Order: sequence, then structure tokens, then C-alpha cells
Amino acid sequence: MRAIVVNSWLQGPSDMSVVDIPVPTAKAGELLVKVDSAGANFFDILMIQGKYQIKPPFPFTLGAEFSGTVVQATPDDERFAIGDRVFGSNVTGAYAEYIAVPALQCFPIPSALTFEQAAGIYITYPTSYAGLVLRAKVQRGDWVLVHAAAGGVGIAAVQIAKALGAHVIAATGDKGKFEVCFQQGADHCINYRDSDWAEQVLRLTDGVGANVVYDPVGLVEKSLKCVAWNGRIVVVGFAAGTIEKVATNRILLKNVAVTGVHWGAYVRNEPERILEVWEALFKLADEGLIRPVVFQPIFYGLDKAKDALAAISRRETYGKVVVKPTESSVPKL
Repeated sequence: MRAIVVNSWLQGPSDMSVVDIPVPTAKAGELLVKVDSAGANFFDILMIQGKYQIKPPFPFTLGAEFSGTVVQATPDDERFAIGDRVFGSNVTGAYAEYIAVPALQCFPIPSALTFEQAAGIYITYPTSYAGLVLRAKVQRGDWVLVHAAAGGVGIAAVQIAKALGAHVIAATGDKGKFEVCFQQGADHCINYRDSDWAEQVLRLTDGVGANVVYDPVGLVEKSLKCVAWNGRIVVVGFAAGTIEKVATNRILLKNVAVTGVHWGAYVRNEPERILEVWEALFKLADEGLIRPVVFQPIFYGLDKAKDALAAISRRETYGKVVVKPTESSVPKL
């Protein structure tokens, strides 16, 4: 099968190569899945550069999110059977025609979702739900400021916050993405590249400020200027490329709670939360309150994965960027 294999740290996506490797063998408790769609992530770029917190041993097949069809399952598996549509995640392996993955890391694709939509929900939606509900405890009527609101976790956060009854201010670095945010339920849009964006938030909230700030970028310091008394700032990531140093006296003055969310760490620290979050998300999906947004165009062929990641790094994308491993019919095992 064809796959993107990393044998040493790379400078960037343009250095990735597609090679032929054997189809992986599914062990006991694992599924072998024919990958239909792979979700592209900013952290894929960091991983191939050796800058991500997870550094798989060489060689490894890149890619953490996927959707596809089960082609092999453990005979006594009560959840999945051959032919089932599934989505899931693994530390590695998604940029390939097949992936072997623990069945516990997979879920059936809701009937209303396509393969493309399902490829991008495993990380983004539970991250945003955990950040807004478990960490920030968003309440109906709260003002929620979502940074990078047109991105994968950002759009998920906009949709979830609206489903919770919040007023949403979507912040992007490109006014051209405002319409995407409005379509997903944002009440207001601002450009966080404007020098006065914090003042804009204060004006929109009648001087009160945002009750919750959802930050995948690294804008905590500036957000302290427009967060409300007893506000909650959720640190999701550092897409801007630097880890901030925050003046803690400003946290004190407004009674602000700064909290982090690392969804992947729930598996080892609070595993009981996993099913709770997914059940809540599936309920929201069934009610039509959340729906993944797929960036267009879709990137067909593993050789186009470098273009997909380059587009993400240039901040040209919105929603979830999807790579299709093949353009042709299912290859033979």
C-alpha cells in the first residue's frame, strides 16, 4: 500500500514522500480500516519537524485522524464488523491506504455524516467540548470569544458554544473568513490582527468583556484586556508559534481563571470522561446543532498531503482539511 513514511526529521511538508509499504497487520483488539479520508492537522507539521510533544520512533507513518471502512475485525468484536463505516484516531498511521488501530479508538460514523466530515471530528470536537464544558463551564447567555474561529477546533467551538446558548464572538486573522464563521452561528466577527480588537470585544459586550475566551492561537495576554470579571480563558494551543509568558497580576485583578485543555490526556487521567463527551457530541449531532465543515478543495492522493499542510501553515484554510489517500477504487489486500 501507499503511505507517507517519515524516516528522519524534515524541514517541512514539501520534504514528505509517499512510499510503498506492507499493509499493516491488525492485532487482537484492533481493526484494519481502509482509509477513505484523513484529517490534516497543524500538529502534523510539527510532528515531522520533531517539534511536537509526541515524537514517534522512526520510521513512522504520519497522520492522526481518519475515516473509512472496516475490512478486518476481531471475530468476537461486538461493536464492529466488516463493512462498517468508522472514524477514529491514532498517534500515527492515517496518511495511508490502510490503518490498523485499536477498536477502542474508533466510533461508528453517524448516519448524517460523510466520510469527509467524519475524518475531522475525533480531535477537534471533543477538544472544544471539553474546553468549553468541562473546563470553562460555559453557561447560557455567556459571551464566548473564540480565536482562530474558522479553523478546525475553532468552528467546533463556535458551534458548541451556540448549542449551549452562548453569544459568540468569532475572531479570525482574515476578514475573508468572516462569512464562514457567520454561517456556523457566530453572532459577531472581529479580526484579531486589528490593533484594537480587544476594544472591539469590549464594545460588543457593553464594556463587560468576554466571560470565556477559547484560545488555540496564543493570545492570552491580549485577551486579558477584554475578559470579564470572573472570566475563564481556555488555553488550547499555540498556533502563533510561541508559548506566552503572562503577567499573572492581570489574572489576579479580574479574578480570571486560566485553564488548559489537553483532550488526548483524558485517556490516561480521566478515562470516564471520554464516553461522556462523545455521548454529548453525538446527541448534538443528532439534533443538528453541530456539523463538521470540510475545507474545499479536498486534496486527492497522498502526494497532495504536502499541499494540504502547506495551505494550513499559510492560514489559507477553514474548517477541516481532508486528504484522500487514493483517487481510484479500493486496492486489493
